[in-house]
Amino acid sequence: MRRLVLKIFILITLLLISTQAVLAKDKVTVFVSIVPQIYFVQQIGQELVDVQVMVQPGASPATYEPKPKQLAAISKTKIYFSIGVPFEKAWLNKIASANPDMKIVPTDHGIQKIPMVSHYHLNKEEHGHNVDQHHDGIFDPHIWLSPPLVMMQARTIVTALQENDPAQRSVYEANYKAFILQIVDLDAEIRNTFDDKHRRRFMVFHPAWGYFAQAYGLRQVPIELEGKDPKPSQLKAVIERAKEQNINVVFVQPQFSSKSAKQVAKEIGGQVAFVDPLAQNWFENLREVADKFKAALR
Repeated sequence: MRRLVLKIFILITLLLISTQAVLAKDKVTVFVSIVPQIYFVQQIGQELVDVQVMVQPGASPATYEPKPKQLAAISKTKIYFSIGVPFEKAWLNKIASANPDMKIVPTDHGIQKIPMVSHYHLNKEEHGHNVDQHHDGIFDPHIWLSPPLVMMQARTIVTALQENDPAQRSVYEANYKAFILQIVDLDAEIRNTFDDKHRRRFMVFHPAWGYFAQAYGLRQVPIELEGKDPKPSQLKAVIERAKEQNINVVFVQPQFSSKSAKQVAKEIGGQVAFVDPLAQNWFENLREVADKFKAALR
């Protein structure tokens, strides 16, 4: 009941200040690194912002190189919301030099990142159980796939927009609160999705779902790391583990080759299924992904 009352209050607040928002002369021009961030900024900025994305749909944030027209567009941008994906290491300074007045806001600020899980080795450790190996020095950048972590990113986004456009502070705040309620509902829904699951491991080609798995008590079993296909011995170990864990679905994302995933699926008598960590409709995409993972855990 308390949440319902809060939702009604936020809706009324939005209606009361909507005319103020419409009167805004210029939209705040914003750049983001990856497509899901468009959703976050639009939920908070609504009609007050114009959001452009650097890594285009279908491209990989690990290897992307900005186009000249994008660097030209940067010159008119007020804010750049970075998120910690690999291409930023090579390009963010160059992007900043194209517009010294642009504010770069790291939305991964304050988020404790976890190591990327590497290929699987059949070592018997820790009381005889198989142990996942971690790739030293590489931390998982996929923080946008965990609803609790998106709440933290949302606070960073709303603060930056309010500082840049203080006249619309109340609009951004109301939109932010509505977005947080949306995330809370999604988080609860996904938790309920996996409440009755005893099997907790799912296999992925690229280990993009570590934060999602962490949030909901799951465990991803990766085939590759950083876009590199496994060696034959590593692929054999992956297949053996999949059989041990009764895994029969291998999840792949559109931005990577599915060759090795198909080979594993064939060896275990399973199938390949697609999940996209870079879909723009973040809310509906995570719902769909949760349902696919749930089906694979039966």
